[in-house]
Amino acid sequence: MINKRSLWFLTLFSLILVLSVYYITMPSELLLTTNNITKEKEESTETVSTVEGESAELVALRVEAEEDMLKEMEELKTVMTDSKSSTEEKNEAFNKMQTLNQNRGTEDAIEKKIEKEFALKSFVKIDGTNISVVVDSKKHDKALANKIMRLVQSDFDISMNISVKFQK
Repeated sequence: MINKRSLWFLTLFSLILVLSVYYITMPSELLLTTNNITKEKEESTETVSTVEGESAELVALRVEAEEDMLKEMEELKTVMTDSKSSTEEKNEAFNKMQTLNQNRGTEDAIEKKIEKEFALKSFVKIDGTNISVVVDSKKHDKALANKIMRLVQSDFDISMNISVKFQK
């Protein structure tokens, strides 16, 4: 009589054997097609990144802002998960996290608006009521800066301090 352990062993062994035979007998054309598809995807993402290339200054600003945001989020998470923190401190940390996330979303939306409206790459940083816009442009035009400031202000109900800096 076969016990349960032997039955499980035989079942799993036969399953592995069937899968191995299937994989070995699989047509090599199918494997090559799969590899070609992944290579094409990699090449297409590389071309997209070169087309959408930003200046080194904007990339550096983005990286710095992202690092600052992650650092602040970690500090807020530490406050929220600390058992010694009071309920008020935890609520305040949670509200700050929400504000950070909302600001990041607003920054992205403004950057997209500027790119759509003026066909310019930009970096936007919101700090309370101060908004800094760095535009990747050779042309330093006061009229363009004024238009960008009006576009940014249209997203807010209260008056914001907006600064526009051209950088190339």
